[in-house]
Amino acid sequence: MIITKNEAGGLTMAEKNYAYLLRCADGTLYCGWTNDLEKRVAAHNAGAGAKYTKARRPVALAYYETFATKQEAMRREAQIKRLTRQQKLALIGAGNGSA
Repeated sequence: MIITKNEAGGLTMAEKNYAYLLRCADGTLYCGWTNDLEKRVAAHNAGAGAKYTKARRPVALAYYETFATKQEAMRREAQIKRLTRQQKLALIGAGNGSA
């Protein structure tokens, strides 16, 4: 777990990191990572997220996994991106970390 100093000089635990799958309005899936899941999904729906999702709004969170570090979340994102669509749908259906 990463520990950071807050504005008052005290120590706080860093934000969690997430790998996530979005279901786009056209039925496609988008995979990404973030350290603020709610804010990132809102950004995608506002058109300020990825170029891919901008034209496929609205998007809905379909699946996510939580990690302690950015590196773990990015590694999992890369693994999920290598899955086939059917494997991604199975992951969503499995419900582990499902939104």
